[in-house]
Amino acid sequence: MPVFGNRGGSQLKMRLIIAAVIAIGAVVAYVSKFEKDLLTGEYRAVAMKPDQEIQMGLQAAPEMAQQMGGVLDPRTDKSAAHVAAVGQKLVQSYMAKDSAYAARFQFHLLRDDRTVNAFALPGGPIFITRGLYQQLENEDQLAGVLGHEIGHVLYRHASEHMAKGQLGQQLVGAVTVGAGDYTAGQLANAVNQMVQMKYGRQDELQSDSWGLENMFAAGYNPREMVKVMEILKRASGGAGSGPSIFASHPNPDLRIQEIKQYIDKRWGKGQLQ
Repeated sequence: MPVFGNRGGSQLKMRLIIAAVIAIGAVVAYVSKFEKDLLTGEYRAVAMKPDQEIQMGLQAAPEMAQQMGGVLDPRTDKSAAHVAAVGQKLVQSYMAKDSAYAARFQFHLLRDDRTVNAFALPGGPIFITRGLYQQLENEDQLAGVLGHEIGHVLYRHASEHMAKGQLGQQLVGAVTVGAGDYTAGQLANAVNQMVQMKYGRQDELQSDSWGLENMFAAGYNPREMVKVMEILKRASGGAGSGPSIFASHPNPDLRIQEIKQYIDKRWGKGQLQ
């Protein structure tokens, strides 16, 4: 019996050593991905270089569009042309025109009139559903939606989340090896997926502030972004959660509060009416 006990202890020790090696390697690989953010001056890990993000976005755009009924042609559809024009106005009127993605931004109106959503792919493709577009009350609000998504591209949030996801997957592997239990690995993986599912508060704050500044520079009223958030909240049934926009853009009440605070601090209370 003691022999078997020693064998079990040796196997556990070996699993823990292997798990530690995997975990250390994952952290080292993650740290090696840190780059200086040109917008904030901060260092953070990103999974891809800008040209790789652009290529990925271009490759993924057709499939994403097809899943939501395809895109409307701006040459024949006035609403689609409106989306494209406002998007390009935003890009050319603010710092986005100096970015590596400037010439790659594309603004698409999706045929889907039931889903209320807008999203950006890495490198520049930006989409808004007809379901959301039809609920917007004016061009300022459209500019707010598109400006926010431009912010996600420029801050490289998708690439940053991919880097965190890769780290998480490798650490999940380390947990599975160390525990010697696939169930433990499944649980760790589920936790990792939940952590990576949504943009974080800081991501949203960055994109919201970029969108507000972009709106103002292009001649739009930043206060209309508050109304955009109210429209989105109503579309979700007032609960602030749902299967579409708030799956990736969380906590509308908090964002409304922070948007108002940013506007009041940046332009003064009672201004931009």
